[in-house]
Amino acid sequence: MPRTELGGFLMTRRAKVTPEAVGMPAAGERRVPGLRRDEVAVIAGVSVDYYRRLEQGKETRPSEVVLSGLARALRLTEAEERHLYALAGAAHRLGEEATVQPVPSELLTLMDSWSDSGAIVLDPVLDVLAMNARAQELFAGFEETANLLEMVLLDPEGRRFFVEWEASAEATVANLRASADFSVAPARLRELLDRLEAESPEFPGLWARHDVRPKTHETKVLRHPVRGPLSIEFHAFNVASVPGYQLLVYREKGAGEDRSGT
Repeated sequence: MPRTELGGFLMTRRAKVTPEAVGMPAAGERRVPGLRRDEVAVIAGVSVDYYRRLEQGKETRPSEVVLSGLARALRLTEAEERHLYALAGAAHRLGEEATVQPVPSELLTLMDSWSDSGAIVLDPVLDVLAMNARAQELFAGFEETANLLEMVLLDPEGRRFFVEWEASAEATVANLRASADFSVAPARLRELLDRLEAESPEFPGLWARHDVRPKTHETKVLRHPVRGPLSIEFHAFNVASVPGYQLLVYREKGAGEDRSGT
């Protein structure tokens, strides 16, 4: 019997994988359902003894290389893989293919149906992947809306639009620290960091603080180019169908009676 949650998880996942699913012959009598320990070990690239110790709870801190091999051998779903890493006390970083997925069409349809609420989808490096019409109206004064951090730190509109600009800059950099761990596409992240370091006098100092703070909920005063100061309430949500993506939903305070503006 397994002595740890990790061992129990591995045993139950192993029982669910058929030999055919991993390209192994199913011939011969099997005493247990699913794969044998030696089969999982071969696919994962570890010794049979080491894998046995994992299930028995005698090994509890496998390396990320081992965890990746186990996830592959056991055909884990994204949610199961994240759980595996959590049980092993390791930080889970998504594969590149998981960070370049399109925004689900169902989410886009839902966003477009919100006439009173703005909505934005961000990827792990805070690139803006989608905005509904109300959000586009709110950010109409910006030259570009490709990346949230570039909007705050580099766009001339940023310092005017965000009334408490310094606090917004600090919070957005801390959000990048919190979300960038989801991304293993270093080219895009490096490109963003290089540009910010070269063009924003404030960014190097903010980045050096190592503040890690994901967006959750906040109220901001924004200065719209047409309507002037607006009090906006933001909420941030993780997009479960695309791990690493964030959905920001905002609503203007007192907007329930006035649907003509942003």
